[in-house]
Amino acid sequence: MATPNIKFGTSGWRAVIAEEFNFNSLRRVSHAVAEHVKENKEYGFKGEEYLLNLKRNGVQVPKTPHVIIGYDTRYLSEDFAKTVAEAIAAESITAVISDSETPTPVVAWEVMRTYAAGGVMLTASHNPAQYSGFKWTPYWGGPAISEITNNLEARVQALTNAEVDKHIPFEHGVAAGIIRVEDFHGNYRKQLASLLDFSAIKKAGLKIAADSVNGAARSYLRPLLETAGAQVLGLREERDVLFGGHSPDTDEENLSGLKTAVLKNKLNLGLACDGDADRYGIIDSDGTFISPNQVLALTLEHLVKNRGLKGKVARSVMTSHFADAIAKHHGLEVRETAVGFKNIGNLLRTGQYLIGGEESAGLSIMNHVPEKDGILACLLVAEMVAYERKPIKKILDTLNKRFGNFITSRVNLRLDRDINMESLVERLTLNPPLNLGGASVWRIDHTDGFKFIMKDGSWLGLRPSGTEPVVRVYTEAFSDKQAAALNEAGRKIISGKL
Repeated sequence: MATPNIKFGTSGWRAVIAEEFNFNSLRRVSHAVAEHVKENKEYGFKGEEYLLNLKRNGVQVPKTPHVIIGYDTRYLSEDFAKTVAEAIAAESITAVISDSETPTPVVAWEVMRTYAAGGVMLTASHNPAQYSGFKWTPYWGGPAISEITNNLEARVQALTNAEVDKHIPFEHGVAAGIIRVEDFHGNYRKQLASLLDFSAIKKAGLKIAADSVNGAARSYLRPLLETAGAQVLGLREERDVLFGGHSPDTDEENLSGLKTAVLKNKLNLGLACDGDADRYGIIDSDGTFISPNQVLALTLEHLVKNRGLKGKVARSVMTSHFADAIAKHHGLEVRETAVGFKNIGNLLRTGQYLIGGEESAGLSIMNHVPEKDGILACLLVAEMVAYERKPIKKILDTLNKRFGNFITSRVNLRLDRDINMESLVERLTLNPPLNLGGASVWRIDHTDGFKFIMKDGSWLGLRPSGTEPVVRVYTEAFSDKQAAALNEAGRKIISGKL
């Protein structure tokens, strides 16, 4: 049997179900993870330092390693999860599997809370329904860095078929205690209650629509909002492995039903999570979609102004500078990272960062998982509205008057047939445009792609895809006219006309 070519992207390995993603390939990745854990002092890559620090601080470290396993609502997810547990148990590592669908941030929290060697999350996040995926969360509870995923890829290729076939039948593993089935809801609920002011939400009497998009948030988002004291209308909470024919995303198009529910029922908020609940979507009381760029700025202001919290701010390079303006006002340092929450998560791990976020709806805060948490983001927005006692747009208006109006956009543009990615990158590197939209380029940031920054703070970002002939075009401006000019400049660069 040929060895599958398994590659980990920024959020794990994803592939089409019953094609590349099948039980055999899943066993192979699971055994690779188990070998990785055992060979690296039971806690994964460089985990011996982590173990020593735990012991120095008097923490009771588990005597034998264990791995947390969660899964989303996709086709065969629970069966895939059992297959992972059977393989890991066969390597003498305890597999602790959720008794129901689980959000990615919940798996991350269980890894941290129980000092697990790591966690497996079976999800393709917001990908279309025909995909599934395997995400490895190391012992620190955040996305795996490239050193780890490269290590796993090499181990996958080195495994023999005999090693891949090794497993303990699920029922036998449960009877022997090396596979444990547990409910993760309660401990995650306690964690969010320790981070958020549930009493403020209850006191405000918020009325909210909660949209789980048929994903793993379906038994978490609405119940947690109700625990916090809100009146909640649940949407798309039934399991549908086809997600109603849409990708389980939280973009504005997929939240049209949430918008309708908010307007029809005269609610304060519409809150949504994507398929594995690591991303969020926010609808204001008048049906306005609040972008992730705005949410990062809003929640930063709320945490500092209303909660009295302090700390550094982390954001990805293609994320709005709106948060920077607010951070500067409060005397907070901002750190810019390459795209991908693993880079933000690495900073959150230090404990010095109050908040980290990105324009693609990833967000987390201090004293929580260094991983995207859409449920946390939703409750944080509800808490903000409860404190402010006014719609999000009115809060935004106040901030815009103080810091300016940040207009952002992101589009994916395909390259013309006669232009290849290599030539485009070479052209931008050797002969970059120095005038865009009628303004001179002040600085070019090469952190991740090409970010052309003007002296007034407006910018155009170009980030080539690593897997297809697509360039992601990001813009930020302070007027509609300026935004349109930057967008047009981006299109001209991609088409070779500039």
